[in-house]
Amino acid sequence: MPVRIAIIGAGKVSEYHHVPAIAMDPRAELVAVCDMDHKLLERRREEWQISRVTTDAASLLAAPDIDAVVIGTPNFTHCDLAVAAARAGKHILCEKPLGLSAPEAEKMYRAARDAGVVHMTAFTYRFAPAMRYLRHLVKTGALGTPRHFRSQRFLDLPETSWGWRQYKKSAGAGNLYDMTIHRIDFGMDLLGPLKRVCGALARFALRDRTEDGRPCAASDVDDWTAVLGEFESGAVGVWEGTTLAKGYGRQGFGHDWAEINGSEGSAVYQMHTPNQILRGRTGQDLAVVEVPVEFLKPPDSPRNPFQGEPATVFRYDLLWEFVSAVVEKRQARPSFYDGLNAQIVADAVLESHEKRGWVQVTLALP
Repeated sequence: MPVRIAIIGAGKVSEYHHVPAIAMDPRAELVAVCDMDHKLLERRREEWQISRVTTDAASLLAAPDIDAVVIGTPNFTHCDLAVAAARAGKHILCEKPLGLSAPEAEKMYRAARDAGVVHMTAFTYRFAPAMRYLRHLVKTGALGTPRHFRSQRFLDLPETSWGWRQYKKSAGAGNLYDMTIHRIDFGMDLLGPLKRVCGALARFALRDRTEDGRPCAASDVDDWTAVLGEFESGAVGVWEGTTLAKGYGRQGFGHDWAEINGSEGSAVYQMHTPNQILRGRTGQDLAVVEVPVEFLKPPDSPRNPFQGEPATVFRYDLLWEFVSAVVEKRQARPSFYDGLNAQIVADAVLESHEKRGWVQVTLALP
């Protein structure tokens, strides 16, 4: 019997990532969709060929013929939905950030852990082939002792309203929670726990007009983030992200750069070329290296890594890992535990900005 999945939140992230991934996976079936927007639901009913649509998430969580849920709703709804899903015995894939704060994320993690369900944080970029290969190079010692991690995420987004995403009460934070938190997670996945951070945030765009020119309340979240970090290993990290880097379109994918400098060599990931890395060492300048075929997708996935837009199709591997964890009765990677620790670091960045100084990071125990 396939893993029967309900999607809660029928917006763009579900359309872009999750629905195509479910359709590709013979072990999974999309059985229901929930959203508060009646018009969107009716459109999804036709587009996704799904008859079971509802505005009542509680009814789906209570349904015995649903095994798992994908939560793709606004940030402020994640905690209550995930806790209720865990208590109902549903496996959970939740978009990041897990909550509006680390305490919310911890509540979600503890509920899912104690219920014994599979729980997964949608840190999509971990699944990019170049990211997989970069991790392999670090973990096998191919770059020597890691010394520096460096991340840049620059987007050129319109300066009109982000809707719920531009308010602390519904989003928690802006660029920090939306984009930089991905790279915080990846830095720790590569180099281990962070022990101390120093951060700065800024907001430049008022976003007090909608796309069609109507006035709205101005944004109160960051659209630029910078972080310095010290890892327990002794390595250091630098993260910078912004949504206001003019000219950084790159066909909608923006500029996404993650780099490791080790004692024996350096390696670079770029999102717009996720099937390649840059690699170099002393006497050999950074040069393009093709990602080996075994890192292009999960080994048992039916996805053809040579079809489709490379910067899009790797995102389907997120749900493949989620379903694999359910079928194999193991925990998914990255889990809610990873999402919690990334959010603890992000909250320390917020604290650092307020205090104008370094902040110690105390990560969660399993």
